[in-house]
Amino acid sequence: MVLESSSNVDTLKPRSNKKNNDVYIAVKLALLIVFLAILSKFFVIVNAGERGVVMQFGKVQEQVLGEGIHVIVPTVYNVKKLSVRVQKQEISAEASSKDLQDVFTDVALNWHIVPEEANAIFQEIGDEKEVIARIIDPAVEEVLKAVMAKYTAEEIITKRGEVKAAVDDYLTLRLVTYHIAVDDISLVHVHFSERFSEAVEAKQIAEQEAKRGEFLALKAAKQADAKVNLAKGEAEVQRLLRDNLTPELLERQAIEKWDGKLPLIIGDGGKNLLDLRKLVER
Repeated sequence: MVLESSSNVDTLKPRSNKKNNDVYIAVKLALLIVFLAILSKFFVIVNAGERGVVMQFGKVQEQVLGEGIHVIVPTVYNVKKLSVRVQKQEISAEASSKDLQDVFTDVALNWHIVPEEANAIFQEIGDEKEVIARIIDPAVEEVLKAVMAKYTAEEIITKRGEVKAAVDDYLTLRLVTYHIAVDDISLVHVHFSERFSEAVEAKQIAEQEAKRGEFLALKAAKQADAKVNLAKGEAEVQRLLRDNLTPELLERQAIEKWDGKLPLIIGDGGKNLLDLRKLVER
């Protein structure tokens, strides 16, 4: 009995040692993970196309972190990352033209945060979503209303390039004060109310009819002038013929046209009075 008990104890020892070893390894891994997590708090990575805004106990600092890895003191400092890449914002706005026509415009705006001023824009406005909602959308709508009011509806269509340039200039000046740069702006679609579109179509049809009438009138005038000129020419020909018909010319023309036969003179009743041919033959 004593020998059997000793054997059981010897069997349990390896199992107990293996379990203790597993626990030791697990604890080491846990400590390593905790250590790495704590260590990671001392570093911050700013990705490509981003800038890091440094805050000390919530207060924005002047330093702006560029792309790469940076060492910070956790708890004291934390970093907010902002994208400085070109972003696209599509906006639909309504305005009134100089002649009080409703103008509906779809705008595509390409913009980006000025990298060196990322801390200022975050301090004054917030992140990208707040920039769009609080600054960009209202600015585009206000600029469109100001520019469209300077042009008539017809000029907005015929001077589209000039209108776009004006919107670009106004918006650039407005957004630069908020640390935002305008890369490009496109007036994707500009349209008017149905009533105005119908009026424009009617005007175009009327202009086309008027031009067609002018063309027909001009054509008739030219045809009349041609007939007058033709009549004048014929009258001139007749005058020239009349002035040049001398006895000598008539005699010459008669000789040129004579076929060599003498005329036969016939009197009343069909009797031959005189046959000149016989006189010539004698």
